[in-house]
Amino acid sequence: MMSSLDSFERKIDQLLAIMQGLRAENETLRQRVTSLEAEKSVLNNKIIAACERLAALRDQLPEIPEP
Repeated sequence: MMSSLDSFERKIDQLLAIMQGLRAENETLRQRVTSLEAEKSVLNNKIIAACERLAALRDQLPEIPEP
C-alpha cells in the first residue's frame, strides 16, 4: 500500500511540474501574442499611410489623352 501511495505521489508531483511548465509557457505565449498584435498595428498603420501617399501621387499624375 505504501508503494502505491509513493507512486501516486510521484505522479502528482510530475503533473504539478508539467502544469507549472505549461502555465509558464502559456504566459510567454500570451506576451508574444500581445507583442505581435502591437507590431501588426504599427505595420497596418504604415500600410495605410503608404496607400494614402500612393493615392495622392496617383491624383497628381497628368491625364493621358486617349488616341
